[in-house]
Amino acid sequence: MAGQGGLSVRRDGETIYLRTVESLAAYPKSLSERLVYWAKAAPDRTFMARRNADGGWTRLTFAQALEKARVIGAALLQRDLSAERPVSILSGNSLEHALLSLGCLYVGLPWCPISPAYAQSAGDLAKLRYVLDLITPGLVFVDDTAAFARALDVVGEDVEIVAVHASDGRPATPLTELEATSSLAEADAAFAAINPDTIAKFLLTSGSTGSPKAVINTHRMLCANQQMIAQTVPDLGEEPPVMIDWLPWNHTFGGNKIVGAALYHGGSLYIDDGRPVPGKFDATLANLREISPTIYFNAPVGFEMLLPHLEADEALRRSLFARCRWIFYASAGLARDTIVRLERLASETAGRPIHMHSGLGSTETAPSALWLSPDLKPASDLGLPMPGVELKLTPVEGKLEARLRGPSITPGYWRNPELTAAAFDDEGFYRLGDAVRFVDSADPSKGLVFDGRIAEDFKLSSGTWVSVGPLRTRLLAALKPLANDVVIAGLNRKDVRALVFPDFRVLRALAGDKPDAALIEDASVHNAFINRLKSFGADQGGSGRVAALLLLTRPPRIDLGELTDKGSISQRGVLKARAEDVERLYASAGDCDVVSLAPVLETVRAGRS
Repeated sequence: MAGQGGLSVRRDGETIYLRTVESLAAYPKSLSERLVYWAKAAPDRTFMARRNADGGWTRLTFAQALEKARVIGAALLQRDLSAERPVSILSGNSLEHALLSLGCLYVGLPWCPISPAYAQSAGDLAKLRYVLDLITPGLVFVDDTAAFARALDVVGEDVEIVAVHASDGRPATPLTELEATSSLAEADAAFAAINPDTIAKFLLTSGSTGSPKAVINTHRMLCANQQMIAQTVPDLGEEPPVMIDWLPWNHTFGGNKIVGAALYHGGSLYIDDGRPVPGKFDATLANLREISPTIYFNAPVGFEMLLPHLEADEALRRSLFARCRWIFYASAGLARDTIVRLERLASETAGRPIHMHSGLGSTETAPSALWLSPDLKPASDLGLPMPGVELKLTPVEGKLEARLRGPSITPGYWRNPELTAAAFDDEGFYRLGDAVRFVDSADPSKGLVFDGRIAEDFKLSSGTWVSVGPLRTRLLAALKPLANDVVIAGLNRKDVRALVFPDFRVLRALAGDKPDAALIEDASVHNAFINRLKSFGADQGGSGRVAALLLLTRPPRIDLGELTDKGSISQRGVLKARAEDVERLYASAGDCDVVSLAPVLETVRAGRS
């Protein structure tokens, strides 16, 4: 075993084991202990805030949060609730959502936040039905019964509905009734009885590759992961963090990392009701002009939308970068050009460097497992294992699959022992499914690079492997700014092709104000894409070439599994939902001359929904 730059490296044949030399420090037995601590240490500090109807901020202090958590927890204990019949929350981020989950957290009752997209889909609500059958909740919470009427129709008759507003007349328990309980002794006893292996919550995977899985999240996982982050970002605890964020709490990034950071470090989280989608992003911009965060989190799609506004708006730049020291992105890779431009803007505005960081993790890892420190950029995009995490790199299909072991790893999937067994290897390492490679195989301390998803890679009909992740990243960079995203196709085909989600704002600047269907047929648009595709293909061969593109007019939809809640593309989900488009793509002439440097661009009208 050899230590390299604080890194322990052990090799067993072709398998490599990595861990940081630094040990993981002690952490609380339950995340609710941190709520109790901060309610005493900083009772009047804002824990969460959300804009109200008047445009101001409704604030929840740490003392108020603990008081509400105790009484709500006491009320929940009076019901027949348990891990077998947990609380399910169907609504989005809100103070009421926070209070109910804190009540569960305080008394050790699991809850399951469910994506509102599952509950408000225009389709048959199949995913919601599946989740409810899997979780079997004893209580379901919604903000407004009218907004979730179709979803509540599929909830069992024996399940209690709790709501902020019962605006459609449906029988429902007002949330205020849960807040009125006065007997707290039982709640405090339940809090004291929580141990590290108590289930805190169930988090659902996106379900883009099949039915959603309920990932067990224990108090040990949540506390250990926050302690890992604290040791990796030591100045995180130097002052209470201030955050403004939209990321959904039914996902591990928003619900675990961000809410967890506020709880663990006594920070203030301002709920952003904006979204990085047209029509909703103005709310985010308004919030960022008012709230100056010390740490800023976002998904890549959010940073892509934010960048041009920052470049054009000095007041926005000054507000965002005034006291921000760390910027985190996750859920997908962020273009190197975007990182450079953001770091330059931050440095010019604040007069000091502000580092952008990422790493590697998943719902099953609570979520952070690898961390990208400033000294490893730009060569590495994943970094190295965090304290307490052991990384195992195992050869699979010619790549190194990342596998993880440590206190922040899930014990498994709820009510699915077969999938749980398949998720871990014979040494107890969780199979992440991501492939990685070393920046420098001779010096592992220089960090790791993402090398695609094992499950997404495929073979062409020639038997040649296609590494989808890196190819998709390179192609998207080559097509910017014409394309918002791309999806790689080619399983058992003779060549690689791609579905493209264009940026129609950019296309209109090229071809004029036309309908989307007309823009994808415009000659100037064709030429712009063809020129970029020619340049991309000039130094690529075989599995690295893309023979043809197909432009799409309908944006990806979350209810069809094409998008995750974070706004990132699901490669498998898009290919499944748009199987007919893939067939049209391969019916084009693009596969007639795969060695040509003048690939064919195929466009179609997309009138289907």
